[in-house]
Order: sequence, then structure tokens, then C-alpha cells
Amino acid sequence: MTNISSFSCPKHVRFELRKVLSIGMWLSGCMIFLFGTLTQWIHFYNKALYITLWCLNGLFQGTGWPCVVAIMGNWFGKSERGLVFGIWSANAPVGNIFGSLIASALIDYGYEIVFLYASFSIFCGGIVMFFGVVSSPLDLGLEDPNKQPAVFVETQVNYGATDQRLQEEENSSENETNDKQTLVDQEKRQHAINFFKAILLPGVIAYSLAFAFLKMVNYGFFIWLPYYVTNEYGWPDTLADKISIWYDVGNILGGVVAGFISDRSGQRTPTLFAMLICGPFVIWGYSVSPNDVTVNSGLLFLVGFFIGGACNVIATAVTADIGKQEAVGKDTQALATVTGIIDGTGSVGAGIGQYLVAVIQRRFGWKSVFYFFMSAVVVTLVCLLPLLVQSFKSNGLFNKVRKKPRLLDNKKNED
Repeated sequence: MTNISSFSCPKHVRFELRKVLSIGMWLSGCMIFLFGTLTQWIHFYNKALYITLWCLNGLFQGTGWPCVVAIMGNWFGKSERGLVFGIWSANAPVGNIFGSLIASALIDYGYEIVFLYASFSIFCGGIVMFFGVVSSPLDLGLEDPNKQPAVFVETQVNYGATDQRLQEEENSSENETNDKQTLVDQEKRQHAINFFKAILLPGVIAYSLAFAFLKMVNYGFFIWLPYYVTNEYGWPDTLADKISIWYDVGNILGGVVAGFISDRSGQRTPTLFAMLICGPFVIWGYSVSPNDVTVNSGLLFLVGFFIGGACNVIATAVTADIGKQEAVGKDTQALATVTGIIDGTGSVGAGIGQYLVAVIQRRFGWKSVFYFFMSAVVVTLVCLLPLLVQSFKSNGLFNKVRKKPRLLDNKKNED
């Protein structure tokens, strides 16, 4: 799907996240209805129309992820963002699970009913978002969780006749400061960053490329898994659907664990790098899985944990960190734009990957498809390597490693 990566025009006019999200959901619901329900009811089938409607559906759905990540980033600070986003990002795999179960239950009534249910659900969801979502705590007069806490310095004063006057001056100064801060906050919230500034922010290009290759693998398993299980092992479609749920379960747990660890350590990239190093090995393990449902499900869970979990963290916590970093400066509205760039690049990679999977499978077989997935994970690691080195340098790890031999040499000289 195509993702809208910026909601600002050349003059930096910013549209409210809640409205963009709701309108995108409504229009997407209309496209789904036209694509799968109305065409069947009136028996009108046209390939050009299908392509046009589905491209528009992808365009409108693309407004969703940047908006919701930006809204979540406004409400939660960096110290708690990993765990919160790890839990929250379970919405996608949970939706996949329920979507598969509901679709399998309704398919007997005709595929147009499945599309009708999907369009009705997303349209109603847009109504809930429009009337129920608050884009930022500042809209309710609450404190911004991403704002650095003020440092207060205690001073001693002489208590006497001037106490009351000093207190009044202090209160007056405090009220004046609060009024100024409110105006500054409002001005910041109205100032949006443009696409070209956002793409040059530290980490955006590296994570965009990494996410493109990682989402290629994640969507490869998500889309091709039931087909692979059915054709490789001869298991029925119902069993293949149940087994594929284990990938989503691993996806959920992996995102939560990775988010929690990255919060505790304060480092996203090293946590992701450690998870993705295990990626090629678990993919290879699944490719040689025996014809056993339990073993296959367990290996699939591990693939979802390491690959899907890392994918969730990049799509949520990492993009929020980048969009709220100090390099943004006064352009505080960078989060939705950065999320759109990273997720949009990932969607391009996912689309290219699905085409390549079909070509590789048809010409070389499933073994080559899994080798392709492993190679994509390795490329993801290469894209993240500069950020990993930078993370180690910022924490002084390399300096500590260099100093250790010198300390040992000094002890030898003293002896």
C-alpha cells in the first residue's frame, strides 16, 4: 500500500491528525465497499476499475499508520515508549487473527459479504476516531510528556517583612512564564516540518532502508505462509490458517519484549540488532521443519518473535524517537512525516518483495525463497550497522575497550 509521508503543504499548513485519520478511514471503507461488494452486486467486473479502486484504497489507508503513531508519540515519552508501543503494536497481528477468523466464518455467504463487513468496520472505526481521539495532551491542557522537566534550584531567602512582596512577585512571574510557555507551545504545535527536512533527520534514511528489507520478509511470511503450508505439507486450508496464527502470536510477544528491553537499556538499535542476528537462523530452521504441526508452529512462533517483533519496534517506537529527537528543533511536527517516510519505504519494499517471492518460487522453489528472506535480513543488519556503531560511540563503549589494556600495562609497570 502507498503511504502518505507528509501532511504539510509547501507553506507548512498542518492538518489535525484526528481529522486526517478519520477521513482516511472513511474513504478507505468506501473503496473497499466499491471494490468487493458493489461490483459483485451489480455484476460489473473490470480489471482497470479494480486496480484504480485498490490503489486509492492503499492511498487512503496509508494515512492511518503515520497518524496513529504520531498520536501515540504525543502521549508517551521516550522512557516508556518502547514497552507501551510494543504492547500497542499488537493491534496489527491481533487484527490479522480476528480478521482471518471472521473472514473464514463469513466466506460461505459470499466474498462480497466479507468485503461488506470490512468496509463497515473501518467506516465505523473512523467515526469513533473522529469523536473519541484526542491528538495531543496539550489539547486538554495537560503537560507534554516529551518535554524535558525543568530544573529547579533552591535558594535561601531571609524571612521578614519582604516575604509577602517576594511571594507576590514570584507568583506574578510564574503566571507570566506559564502564559509565555503556553504561547510557545501553541506556536510549536502549528509549525510542521516538510518532507525534505524530515528525510535528512539523523536515522531516517538508515531505518527507512532497513525497514524496507525487513518488511519484505515480514509481509512475505504474512501473505505466503498459508499457501506454503498447504502446498509443501498438503495440510488443509483450515489447518494452515490456524498454524499461521502462531506467527502473529510471536509477533506480538516479540514486540513487547523488544520494547521493554530497549526501554530498560535506553537503546533501540542494539536491541533490534541482537534480535535480527537470530533472524536468518530461525528462518533457516523453519525452512527445514519436518511434517509435524507442533514443530512447525513452534518454529513459526520464533520467526514471528524475532522478525515480526523487530518490525513492530521499528514501525512504532523507533519512528517516534526519530520524530521527537532534538535535531528536529523548533519543527515539532515531524513525527507523522517521519513515520510516513519510514513506513512508506517499508511498504515499497514489501510490494517489491511479494513480486520477487512469486518469481523465485516459480523458478527455483521454496528453498530459494527462504534463502531470499535470510539475505534480506542480512541486508537489514548492514543498514543498521552504522547506527549501531554510533550508538556504541555515544555510550563510550569503544573508549572503555581501549582503556582496559592501558590499565593492565600500568599495573605491570608498577609491579
